[in-house]
Amino acid sequence: MGNAQLISLSRQIALQRQMDVVAHNVANINTTGFKAEQILFEEYEMPVARDRTFPGLDQPLSYVQDWATIHDLSGGAMTQTGNELDVALNGGGFFAVQTAAGERWTRAGSFQIDNNGTLVDASGNPVMGIGGPIQFGPEETGISIATDGAISTNAGPRGQLRIVEFDNPQALVREGSNLFSGGTPVANANTRVMQGHVERSNVSGVSEMAELIRVTRAYESIASLTQKQDELRRTAIQRLGDTNS
Repeated sequence: MGNAQLISLSRQIALQRQMDVVAHNVANINTTGFKAEQILFEEYEMPVARDRTFPGLDQPLSYVQDWATIHDLSGGAMTQTGNELDVALNGGGFFAVQTAAGERWTRAGSFQIDNNGTLVDASGNPVMGIGGPIQFGPEETGISIATDGAISTNAGPRGQLRIVEFDNPQALVREGSNLFSGGTPVANANTRVMQGHVERSNVSGVSEMAELIRVTRAYESIASLTQKQDELRRTAIQRLGDTNS
């Protein structure tokens, strides 16, 4: 019974981790440029512990292990806003922004211009161009962003958005504020810029809510099974005590 409880506990821990991932996806269903997460599980066979309650050969014990969380980098729906500072990416690339912790990557293209005339993201991080942050003068109007990220105004060219791609985007590390770090950026080859659009979250509300219900029911089922195992153990101990007395 002890082995059964340990196996059940491993599954409950994995389900709790899965619940956290699903809840995080649901919480960001309306976050611009958000990419959902998925969790992967594998069987872990205990190399030492064996179940000897069956005749014949020992039965190996298999536990549940969550061994990886992957990014769902599929594209979200493109919504036209008409705002000249809203920019979406059609392809697998990322915007580069400068944070206090260094350069980071994001798909959230709801930009604005701060008091210093710098193009920044929703968190106030400077949006990087190929030559550094992009600056605008106080009198400039008519911001135009081409499909390759080149920016111009009534005063002329103002730089080009630094769009990066990754050979292995799963190596990226998710951080707060819809940012990613890590990975080895390579030059943009296939991603195109769409001015006046934003990319919505790629989270499917229906799918995530269905998964939330499934995980909740699985957790409750295992909790019920564990309780029954405790009752069996308690009954066995009581009967052994009665026999010995």
